[in-house]
Amino acid sequence: MSEDTAQREEAAAIRAMLGKRSVVLVGLMGSGKSTIGKRVATMLGVNFVDADTEIEAASRMTIPELFERYGEPEFRDLERRVIRRILRSGPKVLATGGGAFMNEQTRKAIARNGVSVWLNAELDILMERVGRKSNRPLLKTADPRATMQNLMDVRYPIYALAEITVMSRNEKKEVMAGEVVDTLAKMAGYVKPAQWEASHV
Repeated sequence: MSEDTAQREEAAAIRAMLGKRSVVLVGLMGSGKSTIGKRVATMLGVNFVDADTEIEAASRMTIPELFERYGEPEFRDLERRVIRRILRSGPKVLATGGGAFMNEQTRKAIARNGVSVWLNAELDILMERVGRKSNRPLLKTADPRATMQNLMDVRYPIYALAEITVMSRNEKKEVMAGEVVDTLAKMAGYVKPAQWEASHV
């Protein structure tokens, strides 16, 4: 069996397991949810959706503008409603905002309509990545690194409730996406052909 055929079989097995459910990526800002998520969606042959993009489209405002005008509680309520709507039209790969999984109602909706995947990343990696962008409302503080560490302390125990955990590292997005897909394949009971496994050692 060729590697291409094996990859198609793997993707088909995962889609069969998912049914109408979606793969839902959770984790802190900078963990790679959008970058890795797009690649996972391509590998599985499903659509990719970014929750923040959908929220901005629904509100016709940017995330920083929403935070500034309405505050975090109102933003989280809008986020919960948008994610619930997205999950009704699976399967797809959905990247959520960093705080989405903290909402109990959102976690329950994800549990009903998806498979949650936590992209777990260390502090140095997160800070290196978020430093490239200025659109992070929660990091507009005197000490962004301390703020990020505090977010990790509060959120990581909740993220750990996700069904799957994959360490997000400074690897190519193809490698990280492959790890997510392989973990989903194991959940689906798919076993790679021996010759394909051997070629990836």
